[in-house]
Amino acid sequence: MVGQLRFVGLTGGIGSGKSLVADMIRAFGIPVLDADQLARAVVAPGEPAHADIAAAWPDVVAPDGHIDRKKLAARVFADPDARKRLESITHPRIHARALAGARSLEERGHRLAFYEAALLVEAGRQKDFDGLVLVEATLDQQLARVMARDHVSRDAVLARMAAQLPVADKRRTATHVIDNSGDAAATRRQVEHLLAALKTGPTSA
Repeated sequence: MVGQLRFVGLTGGIGSGKSLVADMIRAFGIPVLDADQLARAVVAPGEPAHADIAAAWPDVVAPDGHIDRKKLAARVFADPDARKRLESITHPRIHARALAGARSLEERGHRLAFYEAALLVEAGRQKDFDGLVLVEATLDQQLARVMARDHVSRDAVLARMAAQLPVADKRRTATHVIDNSGDAAATRRQVEHLLAALKTGPTSA
């Protein structure tokens, strides 16, 4: 917990619908920090992580100086050692920004906030939060959603899934699970119950 703020992790496998759940949480007036947005910020030109990435993989720097994130992702997903190296460059800096954001929310009077991150458990950060919400969907749903969203092949999605922990492993670390395999109304009801439970829990202000 950050001061009086209950800071809760929000995660799920690729295509599970964690961003949908994050949007529903925001609709109830609860802030959600987005790890992907923070990741974009830490690799911006002029940032230390940008220099580290450019030194490690010069070819992923676009002509305008920005990191070509798709090219970088293709590189590291195909090489576990490269992925670990990238994570060592970006994850500590992303986490530092997340904590800074949480402190800012606490100073502004918020008592509950979420942190949406795909690789939260993989990075070993789940214990840094006041609970972990896991969003789940069926494998077929995950595949269909990502293939449609990113215009990639089934094999490409499966390769990206292989870089994440199995959902069963994440479930063992979760304090709450949201099943996003049904319709949006069913997911929204689960979000309502989740927020009610967190607002009345023992660490809430």
